[in-house]
Amino acid sequence: MPVWPDKNGSLLNKYLQHLPASAKRNDYRSVLRRFECFVRARPGLNQVTLSAWLHTWKARSLLPTTLQRAQWVNRFLDWLVAQQAIAINPFAELRRNYGCHSTAVLSKALLSPKPAEALEALRPLPPYGSHLGATMREHVKRMRTLGFRYEHEQRFLRFDRFLQQRPGASREPLATLVGEYVALAPSAADKLVRIGVGRVLAKALNRSGVPTAPPKWDRVLVQEARRKRCRPYIYTPEQIGQLLQAALSYPSPFAPLRPVTLYTMLILAYCAGLRVGEIVRLKLQDLDLAEGSIEVRNTKFFKSRRLPLSSSAVSALRGYLQARRSAGVPEEPDAQLFWHKKRPYSYITTKALLRHVIRRAGLNTGTGRGGPRVHDLRHAFVVHRVTAWYRQGINPQNRLPYLAAYLGHRDIHSTLVYLTITQELLQHANNRFRAAEADVLKLIQGEL
Repeated sequence: MPVWPDKNGSLLNKYLQHLPASAKRNDYRSVLRRFECFVRARPGLNQVTLSAWLHTWKARSLLPTTLQRAQWVNRFLDWLVAQQAIAINPFAELRRNYGCHSTAVLSKALLSPKPAEALEALRPLPPYGSHLGATMREHVKRMRTLGFRYEHEQRFLRFDRFLQQRPGASREPLATLVGEYVALAPSAADKLVRIGVGRVLAKALNRSGVPTAPPKWDRVLVQEARRKRCRPYIYTPEQIGQLLQAALSYPSPFAPLRPVTLYTMLILAYCAGLRVGEIVRLKLQDLDLAEGSIEVRNTKFFKSRRLPLSSSAVSALRGYLQARRSAGVPEEPDAQLFWHKKRPYSYITTKALLRHVIRRAGLNTGTGRGGPRVHDLRHAFVVHRVTAWYRQGINPQNRLPYLAAYLGHRDIHSTLVYLTITQELLQHANNRFRAAEADVLKLIQGEL
């Protein structure tokens, strides 16, 4: 049975061979070798040793670099545990003890002036453990019983955590507690979400027989949130072409199916206006290429819909299925459509890869969350569809209910949110208005 730290570094060399080719192996070797030397000079590998090593790194480098090195060491220690070279990984022990799965967060706590208190603050509180927890739980249960998914339960759990940490919360009125909770929010949009949680909770309390005044909406916050809301980016047809080319040329030597996968995902996002979650959940049994349609099942608002596709989208799907078949991924009808090696694509991975394609196409060169998004392809689908109707002389107003059904919306009001006014769309609308205005004037003047 191997024992670490070993004198000849054979375990480290073996671990480095398991790293992907894209990893900076020389950097890994340097960091992990220093860590080995540090542990060898200590009585043993434990939380104290880990904390001392982190402080040593922090003294000579920036915090982000220290946190990255901690993640490298954590993965190495997990591997050593799997090889039975060490008994425990101190990071894994901290994760179990404090219920925190982030190595970076744990490292920050160990680096804080009072690590014991910082670690204790990470310990998860019991869900719905506050004095209003029972009311919140009953409300969530009631909404789900009524048929709602109610996937934003975390909003109530976060407020419940705040109440558990707020001394004397049970003696304060709801309006005061909500006001304090709202004041801690970082943005206007988050403040409005927290006010909404307070208003929902007030209604739940009133239903249970406890008279409670709901917190009031702040008009200034509403205006600020609208002003700062991310505006949709409407891709031009030329930019859609750039995206598709960037997807087909995506570098992926170890996953040759990935470029055509990303290409097909973008086709469905733009040509059918599908959400990323809908794309990821598609299964082989949902395709009917003979009919030229796909079945989108159990999506937002519990809706399922059958969508006819354009001939170009059907052709792209046929090409992808052929490449998929050659890759040897599962062919069962209930298998997910999009696969990566031995597993289907997840929502998070898909969104990250499509964002990377947007950057590779040169359409988003900034940093952070600004710039064109994946979801903006859905906005572009709506705008380009309405523009095409104008060009064909079709009144878009008569077609909006069909467009809403195609997108999976409850009504046309949700669809209108996607209808961003472009210069061409405005010109078509103006031309239609002028034609209608002339007829109205003739009618008023008695000429019709």
